[in-house]
Amino acid sequence: MTSLLLTAFAVVTGYIGLRFLRGLFTPRPQFEQLPGPESVSWVTGNIGKLFQCDAWDYVRHLSEAYGQTCLIHNLFGAKGLLTYDPKAMHAIYIKDQDIWQRSNMSIEAGMALFGPGLLSTQGEIHRRQRKMLNPVFSAKYMREITPFFYQIVHKVRIGQHPSRSQRTLALTHTFSKLESAMATRVRAGQEELDVVGWMGRAALELVGQGALGHSFDPLVEDTKDEFTEHVKSFFPSIADIMYGFAFLTLFKDVRGPSWLRRLVVRLWPDPAVQRVRRQVEMIYAFAQRLVAEKKNAVERGDEALLHRIGEGKDVMSVLLRENMAASEEDRLPEEELVAQIATFIVAGVDTTSNALARALDILSVRPEAQERLRHEVLEAREQYGQEIPYNELSSLPYLDAVCRETMRLHPSVTFTQRAAKQDTVLPLSVPVNGIDHIAVPKGVEVLTNIAACNTNKALWGDDAYEWNPDRWLRPLPTAVEEARIPGIYANSFSFGGGGYSCIGFKFSQLEMKVVLSSLIASFRFERSSKGFVWNLAGVAFPTAGFGDKDPEMFLKVTCVNLA
Repeated sequence: MTSLLLTAFAVVTGYIGLRFLRGLFTPRPQFEQLPGPESVSWVTGNIGKLFQCDAWDYVRHLSEAYGQTCLIHNLFGAKGLLTYDPKAMHAIYIKDQDIWQRSNMSIEAGMALFGPGLLSTQGEIHRRQRKMLNPVFSAKYMREITPFFYQIVHKVRIGQHPSRSQRTLALTHTFSKLESAMATRVRAGQEELDVVGWMGRAALELVGQGALGHSFDPLVEDTKDEFTEHVKSFFPSIADIMYGFAFLTLFKDVRGPSWLRRLVVRLWPDPAVQRVRRQVEMIYAFAQRLVAEKKNAVERGDEALLHRIGEGKDVMSVLLRENMAASEEDRLPEEELVAQIATFIVAGVDTTSNALARALDILSVRPEAQERLRHEVLEAREQYGQEIPYNELSSLPYLDAVCRETMRLHPSVTFTQRAAKQDTVLPLSVPVNGIDHIAVPKGVEVLTNIAACNTNKALWGDDAYEWNPDRWLRPLPTAVEEARIPGIYANSFSFGGGGYSCIGFKFSQLEMKVVLSSLIASFRFERSSKGFVWNLAGVAFPTAGFGDKDPEMFLKVTCVNLA
């Protein structure tokens, strides 16, 4: 073990030394002449500070002090760019997206964690994966799975919906739903609930039944499940081992056999690494079992198994059928299928559950907005019934505005990163020191500041930092429309843009609207006596204090009909 650590130290030291010597004798590129903050550390540059869990003020300071594009210092003395310039973003994510690829570190991290899934592939492999997956995230699919989402959120008893099949009714009877479980706690006098915990359990079950055709959690009682806990703490845990992914990038050409890599990770003397290893092993093993089970069912024509959960309309069942019917060149190998499932679990749960928690956090201190939303939902229920259909739910103006504004002001992901695979030129809509086109050498990494893009006062106005859903109920500022931010959702970059945008954003929005409308109709949310903070991370999450690894957000919850 000592020799392994000494070897790693020697490689890193040599790498840093070479970069330093090269910097002494190489003319400064144009992009390095841009203004920017001083480096905090020669090893971690500004990146270390940007990704600290309490870095919200620092992130905002950089956007306000240095404008839309500035120089930053990356790991080991490398220099890069931080931008939220719409024209630069359009070049990176749309016009020149084949030039701007995912960074080596993000690819190595994704491959090390779950293999060749959507978050770790690029180029032709990524396009082939999206071609296969796009149809199962269509609007038609969203309409079909909306009833199953309601079944998870509501407690529905046999006999209330005679038009449904007995299989569906049995499903709704078997699962004690989120709303019922929370109501039981509230009526028992346990009014301070860990809302992010309940949202995590609900999101995992929604992903399970809607995407995987599998039930993770019956939501019967207030218990902690090991698998759910591993999924919920995955992104908080990742923040502690970023240095490991930096090492992977340095060693990417000398990886060695997979058994050796696994052995090195298992013996690595860092509790944070071991925590992530256990999480990854459990999630990946589940994905392997599920793919094997579903694949065998499809090959055998076992419709009973495929229809057991979600009546065979889940993403996994549809994907496997489509994959088997696809041509040889379009078909996804099993390794990629397993990686997609593991990716769906970790990426689909935290982002949506924490966005829901953020919305309830905001509404808990804005009772007038909460009451306005409740009134809209209850009115819709009078017209359409307790389960508002997909099209009508999507069209509720204030619910849509609340979701849009929450995601604009508080995107789940604060940054995305790209690297130039060849020398290129980056255009700017706002010149820096008179420069409106920056020459960028091959290998330079650009960090996109999503939070700053979504709160740019030059576009959104002086109230850009304020949560104001009404901005979506009137025409947006002309500057926002003309900026043409290259995102796929609500004139923002919250779900990314281009060929690497979030493929499941419609799924996420449906989850958010079904859960939020159902809970607001039944419960009132207020701040509790237990404080919490939001941590900046790969996916922002709440805890009792900065740096804690266990997500937690207690709110006071009361039943509306009992208040």
